[in-house]
Amino acid sequence: EVQLVESGGGLVQPGGSLRLSCAASGFTFSKSSYDMSWYRQAPGKEREFAAAITGAGSTTTYANVVAGRFTISKDNAKNTVYLQMNSLKPEDTAVYYCKARVWIGGPGDYWGQGTLVTVSS
Repeated sequence: EVQLVESGGGLVQPGGSLRLSCAASGFTFSKSSYDMSWYRQAPGKEREFAAAITGAGSTTTYANVVAGRFTISKDNAKNTVYLQMNSLKPEDTAVYYCKARVWIGGPGDYWGQGTLVTVSS
């Protein structure tokens, strides 16, 4: 069973930084076909894409609103994906979710429980 556990959220001042982690289990980064993404959902808004990284080749993609400030990366040895967030703004306040698309037989999407990031002075 694929499981994703996010951590690293919290309260940070505008201009500050946070690093989110997403620990994956149920599949192995170095032996599986998968893509990993971060999404976020602000209060009263729909969930939106933030960043993604491919399992093979580690190609990254970013939403325009976070490009240049956020960096997605992964550690195959730890089966973990990270989201480094710099120059945070109040509008980055949201619950951040990790998503895995894993090909086991066919493609399946899996979500973590989310971690809250609050950017406020």
